[in-house]
Amino acid sequence: MILTKSSNFGPRAFLSLKQLFYFQGRYVNRNNIQCHCHAQQGQRRLFFNFPKSSRKREYCGRQLVGYTMEQMFEVVSDVESYYKFVPWCKRSIVLSKTSDQLKADLIVGFPPINESYTSNVTLVKPYLVKAECMDGRLFHYLLTLWRFSPGLKREQQSCVVDFQITFEFKSTFHSHLSNLFFDQVARQMEGAFINEVGKRFGPPTIMSRNLLQNPQAVKS
Repeated sequence: MILTKSSNFGPRAFLSLKQLFYFQGRYVNRNNIQCHCHAQQGQRRLFFNFPKSSRKREYCGRQLVGYTMEQMFEVVSDVESYYKFVPWCKRSIVLSKTSDQLKADLIVGFPPINESYTSNVTLVKPYLVKAECMDGRLFHYLLTLWRFSPGLKREQQSCVVDFQITFEFKSTFHSHLSNLFFDQVARQMEGAFINEVGKRFGPPTIMSRNLLQNPQAVKS
């Protein structure tokens, strides 16, 4: 962002900058990000001074859903179709595949990120799908883990879905930017897979329940 002497950088401009750090009406500037303007050769550049902190991010979800373990596994392991229903996945190409593992190239894109990486996926039908990336320019590492276990005894077409995503950005800028929206993005990703199962297999037999908030639900 370049500001010349003729730039209209009054109170409204500062207000717009402040609104950048709001998300759905919630203030999320947890790191007390400060703006510093410096004059150089007749121009002023806007810089963000980010404090040092861990670049590791982790999200965990646990739900009881009205689909079988096999149905959930089929959708989550269908990596070559990710670009059709996973938010911000622009491309997903399976390079090689066996019964218990596959290798795929993926491209994710949402401002300001547009990056490709290779994912090594471990498959344990119908219990687990684990995807790992160690070669991306965007991440030091990226781990996505899905685990499926039996649900309600009285409802055979149900299962418990454990979802975890853990990663570490290489860039300090991307790391701090992720503070603004990471949880929302992870929840949308989690929901996208469950919605896709519904499109393929029809309505669920029971309403989904968040087991992190109500751990006793699976026993009822």
